[in-house]
Amino acid sequence: MFSRIARRYDLANRLLSGGMDISWRRRLVRAVRRSAPGDVLDLATGSGDVAFALARGLAPATRITGMDFCQPMLDEAVAKQRAATDAAPKAIAFRQGDGLALPLPDACVDAVTISFGLRNMADRHRSLTEMRRVLRPGGRMFVLEFSQPYRWFRSVYYFYLRRVLPRIAGWVTGDRAAYVYLNDTIAQFPDRAGLAAEIRAAGFADVTATAFTLGIVALHEARA
Repeated sequence: MFSRIARRYDLANRLLSGGMDISWRRRLVRAVRRSAPGDVLDLATGSGDVAFALARGLAPATRITGMDFCQPMLDEAVAKQRAATDAAPKAIAFRQGDGLALPLPDACVDAVTISFGLRNMADRHRSLTEMRRVLRPGGRMFVLEFSQPYRWFRSVYYFYLRRVLPRIAGWVTGDRAAYVYLNDTIAQFPDRAGLAAEIRAAGFADVTATAFTLGIVALHEARA
């Protein structure tokens, strides 16, 4: 599915979020910067937007790996990397990898970020435990993901998800079915407390959750 929409993925994200995806990434980068990591894995990196934001927002010496299961999405990331006019994105290493079996040794990175990718893992618990495995002791995980909005806003939000979003996305990408899938995964995803419980069950400590934009998105942070 992601292979089919890779070429129009960034444009669709901007339109469907009303540009809010840029703000969400900035807040993620600020959170990661506070932990001052030396090595960062951006999992489910897709077309690389989060990896590029990290490269520009973290210390120049930070080593960043962008990893994704979908090669056409990685191809988009590499194309943007080649076209970049500043030095920061050039240093990112993009590589293919399965979030359920990361091709990395134990305790090899200081931080793991995953943005809007945890919903797409076939086994969330296994993916979370893999992220914990590759983190050094005391390393930090950052999960930026859709969540459940504040109760008073839910009827408006789900009307948009079910009736408006698939039509716009179908027009932009030519693949309405992919965004019906998006709608379904958001509706079935746990709320902030539920995801925090799943993260603790995977062995993480000091789990926090911060809601963005009326609760439709949340940033979960945790320590390995």
